Amino acid sequence: MKPARIFQQYIWIVNTLRQYKKLSLEQLNELWVKDEVIGGEPLNRKSFSRHKDAILNMFGIIIECDLEHGYKYFISNPEVINDDTIEGWMLSTLTVNTVLSDSVSLRNRILLENVPAGEEYLQTIILALKTNRRLVITYQRFGYESYEKTVSPYALKLFRQRWYILTYTGRHMATYALDRMLSVEISDETFEMPEDFSPEDYFAEYYGITTDDTPMAHVVIRAYGNIPNYLRTLPLHASQKEIGHTDEHTDFSYDIRPSVDFVLELMSYADGLEVLEPMELRQKICNSLQASLERYSNGI
Repeated sequence: MKPARIFQQYIWIVNTLRQYKKLSLEQLNELWVKDEVIGGEPLNRKSFSRHKDAILNMFGIIIECDLEHGYKYFISNPEVINDDTIEGWMLSTLTVNTVLSDSVSLRNRILLENVPAGEEYLQTIILALKTNRRLVITYQRFGYESYEKTVSPYALKLFRQRWYILTYTGRHMATYALDRMLSVEISDETFEMPEDFSPEDYFAEYYGITTDDTPMAHVVIRAYGNIPNYLRTLPLHASQKEIGHTDEHTDFSYDIRPSVDFVLELMSYADGLEVLEPMELRQKICNSLQASLERYSNGI
């Protein structure tokens, strides 16, 4: 059987269990046949057992059987497929690819966002991550001449449709955008990544990819209209807490380093969001909005 067909079956099982929470093999089979996953053929116990093992090996998703309540199967570790895990991202990507491959006739009615260049370097960078080998990159920042740099790759991060690589230059940590790279080569030189270094912890106090000396702050924002619903379903940061609401607005708090990426995100909500604390951040955004207003006023 073609790999694409197998992936489709794995994805169907995972997403169906996510939707229905718990299903017996008989119930799962009824849905399987109804959806014509393999042309209406049933899902037998032996095949399901193989699929469970493959799903565990590929995504780290554990499918267990509740023996006390009707021998029903369920995902016992749903946290591994949260949106901020690689397993969740892989599952989401494969799900989209599977759905789109079955919807070629609708290609003019499914609109996707453009992703900048740089994905051609992913395979090389991932190989360097696996083998702990340094990379020689030719990089060109916007408005500057290109230069060559040898770096130790620590992690990859996807942010706002762009891939970034977190590296150690030998003196400090640095983040590079893949779409600004002109070339990438693996060197023969290896490096040792510190055992106590966690890329997740490195970015934990920030929003986005800009990590600088911005001090930690307790940020409180007030969201109006439908903005609170967007923030509830897709929090800006792991520290987000809903601390109060009225019929007109909802207040959220964050413990974060409000660097430029976070400031720009807040400003993207325009008049639907207001910073209450700290006053320095409120004033910073106020100054930016005032400068923008003056720029527009000059043209009227």
